[in-house]
Amino acid sequence: MWKPDRNNPKPLYEQIADHLEQRISYGEFPPGSLLPSERKLAEQLRVNRSTVILAFGELRSMGIIESRPGSGTRVSKFKWGAVPKHTPNWKRYAEGGSFLPNLPFLRRIREALQQNPALIDFASGELSADLAPIEEMTELMGTNPYPSYLGYDHPQGYMPLRQAVASYLDRYRGIQATESSILITSGSQQSLYLITQCLLSPGDAVAIEDPSYHYSLPMFQSAGLRLVRLPADEEGILPEEIRSLHKKHRIKMIFVNPNFQNPTGTLLSDERRGALLEVASELGLPIVEDDPYSLTDYAGIPRSPLKSMDQVGSILHIGSFSKMAAAGLRVGWMVAPHSIVERLADARQQMDFGLSVIPQQVAARFLESPYFEPHLHRLRTQLRRKRDLLVEALQQELPDSVRFHVPQGGIHLWCRLVPRVSDAKLLEEAIKKGVVFVPGSVYGSDSGYVRFTFGRAKAEEIGPGIAKFAEALRGLTDSFPTVKKAK
Repeated sequence: MWKPDRNNPKPLYEQIADHLEQRISYGEFPPGSLLPSERKLAEQLRVNRSTVILAFGELRSMGIIESRPGSGTRVSKFKWGAVPKHTPNWKRYAEGGSFLPNLPFLRRIREALQQNPALIDFASGELSADLAPIEEMTELMGTNPYPSYLGYDHPQGYMPLRQAVASYLDRYRGIQATESSILITSGSQQSLYLITQCLLSPGDAVAIEDPSYHYSLPMFQSAGLRLVRLPADEEGILPEEIRSLHKKHRIKMIFVNPNFQNPTGTLLSDERRGALLEVASELGLPIVEDDPYSLTDYAGIPRSPLKSMDQVGSILHIGSFSKMAAAGLRVGWMVAPHSIVERLADARQQMDFGLSVIPQQVAARFLESPYFEPHLHRLRTQLRRKRDLLVEALQQELPDSVRFHVPQGGIHLWCRLVPRVSDAKLLEEAIKKGVVFVPGSVYGSDSGYVRFTFGRAKAEEIGPGIAKFAEALRGLTDSFPTVKKAK
């Protein structure tokens, strides 16, 4: 994000005025559109509000913007003497359409991280740079030539990658699949998007875990789907509830994240896995298994996916490179019946004509390289260390004020707060202190829960980050106990 240069001899307010004038001239702020408030712009640019007031005054004197009490500051409709007779109402367009924006809490977190990259990040669901196999991938990219042809690829994805994924699934996940039953996607969210848009219809009811990461994805509501919550406890979902929910809501599909579930970190028990498959088969319901965290099992013995137990072809299995290698590759996959793969591949081709072949080639080479297993071992070791640091910090800073189960894999720790506080106030106070997290209500839970993601934060940031969170929590409750730290 642009910020004024404090080493530039030109005054800060003039730099801001020039930058806003440029954005207005480029059409980013069309005539009549509302500009950010003085306070918000000052926060974004990290300057005093008086500096923004001077910048607005400069633009106002040139007739570029105009301000009215109670209506904010807008770009003049008579900019530079030109009277736009048919300027589109871009605000109405931005608020229209059927694809809904991200939830307000998620937009606020993203905005805070953009404004202040120094925030300690317990919100982003990705791995830190030191956990990615950068050196290994650089080596693979440098020692292998790229294909001579870089045109559009097969709609299902790069054939060598589909073959490598089939081998990976067989070796590491116990899933038997051929390249014809695999669709390469840009990640788990594109897989989910294709499913919701192509296999379901507006008004259909789908069951999701309670709480669930899927609840935070507006794509379900954008597709007009009805979300039915499937109760869960420390052992995962309660499969026996599916029959009553299906009878009441006529459920069309079940979405689950059985291994180190997001956000709770729970592992679906063996008994319930069998019960889930039995009831789904009885009712003829397809199951979407989102499985990004299995290989992060700290014991090094990943739990088998539901798909490996699937004897009737009722499970759509989704995987991704994001949580085990690098989110920036934007490579994921789906295993499904061939007819479904063809349907979704056709839809995806209409969207983007397929993924870039280069990251697909990198992913294929990495999966088949001798670097893959050592990387997984290092990933598990470092994630477990980060988890332990997080647990230790919570026990030290908030011994009587948080309740949680320690996850045995994944990158998330789910906490229930004992003090009653507002999600919105706690998030804002935490941002002021220098740390971000995701409020539990984002995932459908009641207020009073938080998700700490420890994959993105550096190890040395975890203790200070929890200290900042504890300080924010103390500031919002009078009953919060004072922590006496050991000397």
